Amino acid sequence: MGNSQPRTVARATGARVFRNAAAGVSAAFQAQRLQLASKAALAAGLAFLIAPLMPGSAAQYPYYAPLGALVSMYHNVAGSVRQGLQTLVGLALGIGLAFLLVNVGDPSPLTVAILMGLGVLLGGLPRLGSGRDWIPTAALLVLLVGGSHPDDFSFGYLIQMGAGVAVGIAVNFLVFPPLHFNAAAASLGELRLALGKQLTDMGAALNEQWPPEHEDWSRRSDDLAAAARTVRHLVQEADASRRANPRRKLHPRDVDLDYRNLRELERVTFHIQDMTEVLSDTIWENDLPYTIPFQDSGPLAEALTATGDLLSSFEDSDTEVQRQRYRAAETAVKACMAAAAERDPDETAVTASDSLILSLHRILKAVRPSS
Repeated sequence: MGNSQPRTVARATGARVFRNAAAGVSAAFQAQRLQLASKAALAAGLAFLIAPLMPGSAAQYPYYAPLGALVSMYHNVAGSVRQGLQTLVGLALGIGLAFLLVNVGDPSPLTVAILMGLGVLLGGLPRLGSGRDWIPTAALLVLLVGGSHPDDFSFGYLIQMGAGVAVGIAVNFLVFPPLHFNAAAASLGELRLALGKQLTDMGAALNEQWPPEHEDWSRRSDDLAAAARTVRHLVQEADASRRANPRRKLHPRDVDLDYRNLRELERVTFHIQDMTEVLSDTIWENDLPYTIPFQDSGPLAEALTATGDLLSSFEDSDTEVQRQRYRAAETAVKACMAAAAERDPDETAVTASDSLILSLHRILKAVRPSS
């Protein structure tokens, strides 16, 4: 009996570790990752195939060609070009740095230390990106592996890496270059639905006896902010994936519209976070100088629900449905404003209703359908 609690905790910890491991394995074998792995394998094999054909002493270092193919492999074409060129620039800087020190004397702990320090220092140069990590690496390889023939090694190293980078870029360009439009579109829709659900749940809370039985909505503010950040990342990924991508002509998409929708949803997220904080504080905090008058609860609940339904309707392709729900939400918000205007003019207490109404008005302004 006395050991049952530690065993329960151990089982719960084990189950959590297993779930995390399963999630990690699942992420590693997603379709996008499998496609990238397949293209990387193809590029590395092709690079190693052509490596012996490189001129002069470069043919003696064929194993650097598949390495160049790997470092240039990225999940979009523009990223492959950028990462490959940055790597080659970093290699060239590292090789140049090594040649300066090779002329000073033989490798020693002091020269290696100086080399690494200067390499890391040069890595701070702007716009180097992933190439900054290759400066000290290339310098160290030339110094320690190049031995008595640093010229031959440097030439072969740079040529083979360059050939591998070219192969990697070519494979990424020619073999199903990825477009990440679907993920961006899906994330925008999911964020709209999440924001709509948040508003309808808050509307339901206003109709319940306080404190309401359901309070999950009061803890979602950080989740909504994280979802908005994820959507921005995915839209940026979609934008990057279309650059230098020959498939963009076959799969056109207005990414500028995605950015406009994203900015609108980010504003809506900000307002809903503020509304969540105001309403939850009003419900559960007892020492606040503001409240929601009872006569405002009904109109506010209807306005929140109508605005939530509006946000959810954007997944509907029928624009007339969207316009109808927008008009319904606008009417509900105006009813709230009218109810607020009918309060006793002698009442001086600050109300939270006005803050919620103002936020709803701004949300409607952000998502107004195009005429």
